[in-house]
Amino acid sequence: MPQDAQAMRSILSLAPVVPVIILDDVALARPLAEALVAGGLPILEVTLRTPNALKVIEEMGKVTGAIVGSGTVRTAQHMKQSVDAGCRFMVSPGISPRILDAADDMGIPLLPGIGTPSEAMTAAERGYSFLKFFPAEALGGAPVLKAFASPLPDITFCPTGGIDPAKAKVYLGLPNVICVGGSWIMPADALAANDFGRIEALAREASTLRG
Repeated sequence: MPQDAQAMRSILSLAPVVPVIILDDVALARPLAEALVAGGLPILEVTLRTPNALKVIEEMGKVTGAIVGSGTVRTAQHMKQSVDAGCRFMVSPGISPRILDAADDMGIPLLPGIGTPSEAMTAAERGYSFLKFFPAEALGGAPVLKAFASPLPDITFCPTGGIDPAKAKVYLGLPNVICVGGSWIMPADALAANDFGRIEALAREASTLRG
């Protein structure tokens, strides 16, 4: 089936920032998710870039209020694993015929990544109205998405890649941006020190960036 736009909108509209999480230490999964949710960021994208990513997803899914999805989804197997791990959504870095075909058979929505108008049109032809713009800053940033708004008025974006709080505020001021993805909320030194209070504080700041 095409992307469930209503389901995707209901998820992505919950907070202005989606934390993009690369984590292998399963013991940190629940306290990290609790800190992010407490700070007002309930949508959590856990990238499938570490050996224990699926276990991290399962643990984070046990946290009340957390809406956990998988990121860096590139194959049908990744999609099946995401569903089995209890994900509520999936995010891919790009689009391909195979990934879109595989998504048709899944019960949770996919947010596919695009970098050009042609890719956005390809996704739209397949029924996608919510897309990830990636890597956002490397591809030209907010001015590019602003230029997309007029010729692609039916598409809403979640830019991800190289975004910090100041840049996030600019993106969130665009009419075709529903949220942004970022990892600045979880500094490596804060994670290493188990400083979840600092992460919660950064999440709380990020939750106020819209408007």
